[in-house]
Amino acid sequence: MSFIDRLSNGWKIAMTSFKILKANKQLVIFPILSGISLLLIFGSFVTILLAGVGWDTDALQQTSRGMDYLFIFLYYLVNYFIVVFFNTALVHCTHLYFKGEEVTIEKGIRFSMNRIGAIFAWSMFAATVGMILRLLAENLGSLGKILIGLIGIVWSVATFFVVPVIAYENVGPIAALKRSAQMMKEKWGERIGAGFSFGLVSLIATLVIGGGLFVIGAIFNAIVAIFLAVLGVLFVAAVMSAIRTIFISAVYHNINGDPIDYFNQQMIDDLFVQK
Repeated sequence: MSFIDRLSNGWKIAMTSFKILKANKQLVIFPILSGISLLLIFGSFVTILLAGVGWDTDALQQTSRGMDYLFIFLYYLVNYFIVVFFNTALVHCTHLYFKGEEVTIEKGIRFSMNRIGAIFAWSMFAATVGMILRLLAENLGSLGKILIGLIGIVWSVATFFVVPVIAYENVGPIAALKRSAQMMKEKWGERIGAGFSFGLVSLIATLVIGGGLFVIGAIFNAIVAIFLAVLGVLFVAAVMSAIRTIFISAVYHNINGDPIDYFNQQMIDDLFVQK
């Protein structure tokens, strides 16, 4: 398939995912809640860190390396947990919509609460992998950083289906990773054709909405302009996050043979290159 054809199919998938979000606008609440939670967690960790050294920023350099790594690991753990928790809720709500059932925020949160053990287990596993990669990057020099970057790309591809696997298949984190990687490798291959299109849509939306709000805010003053632009960028990020998760959910259920009205097998097949 040519690059132009791949871009065209990716665009169609992006627009179809957007239509699903448009029909269920409340789904954007999940990435918004996730983003707010991450900001609060970041603020909490910074506060705890500073309070632990008596609010003396110079003392931060005197903390033990082991404590630093423990703190970073806990931060990774909480971040992964929050992201996966809300993405699991969104995946479930998308699944309900595909089945023609009523979609509510409460149902999504309740489902994630029921899967909280699996979510925590995966978060521990992902945080451990992230911590190992960080340690390697810090100790292997420039070449190591390049290698870690490549491993990070492989990791993102291999974990493409992890959230729906965690949501609907009763497996542990290692089995979830293997299952996700197997689905990507055997059924779809490694190349995701929709990625460029999602990125393009995100870039255009960010420039139009963020730039437009900045211009409007500039009528008043620079602070208002920056504030509105940041809100616009965050809103675009939340919408695109929801759209990507809808797409992942749709592809996952399509692979498993579940009927999905808004996507057809050929269109999704065309977004991936089989080996």
